[in-house]
Amino acid sequence: MNASLRPLLALAAFVIISTISSGVAHAQAAKVAAEKPTFDDLTSPEFAGGKQKAFKPKDWLELETKVRVSMAPEPKSMTCDRLTVKWYVAVKNPEKPGTMLLLTRDIEHVNIPLEEDVYCSVYLSPASLKRLTGSDRGGKTAVEAVGYEILVNGVKVAEDTTKFKTGWWNAASDKISRSDAVPLLNKAETPFANSWWDRYAEVADPRNSR
Repeated sequence: MNASLRPLLALAAFVIISTISSGVAHAQAAKVAAEKPTFDDLTSPEFAGGKQKAFKPKDWLELETKVRVSMAPEPKSMTCDRLTVKWYVAVKNPEKPGTMLLLTRDIEHVNIPLEEDVYCSVYLSPASLKRLTGSDRGGKTAVEAVGYEILVNGVKVAEDTTKFKTGWWNAASDKISRSDAVPLLNKAETPFANSWWDRYAEVADPRNSR
């Protein structure tokens, strides 16, 4: 090897190692204090328009958790760029009593303020609840368990569940099967998109996903 190239190669290797180390350190610096998930029925909101239309509001199901993000060292923006919540919802299978359906959804949030309590949420629509329960009311009775995992920079920093042992969503069981027939929705996909805005972590625009 040309002796004149050795310093340049050594410098390049140092830069690569430093970059990788920096990325790992950044991921490990994030901490999330999160509460046990909760869920409740919410009546469809009514909005005034130019012409009122008659309808009977039905129930949505909201599932949420409160989180507080901290980072060390703290960035000058006092903001966590991105945070992902992986939701796992076990509901009663209406077609096979005694078994459950596992509903999943990954929701990415952006610009999460540090050292503040904010909420992350996911929703089931009235149509989905009707499919699960046969009713327009009391959709939360269909829920068996709600769990989540929270990731920052691809690293899991928190997880919890309302029932069973954490990680139940990964366990093999003939009593639970994954289903895409009943979608979980992020807040921006519901009529609550602009409600209680400052309470919730902002949902990433999928058009800007990296």
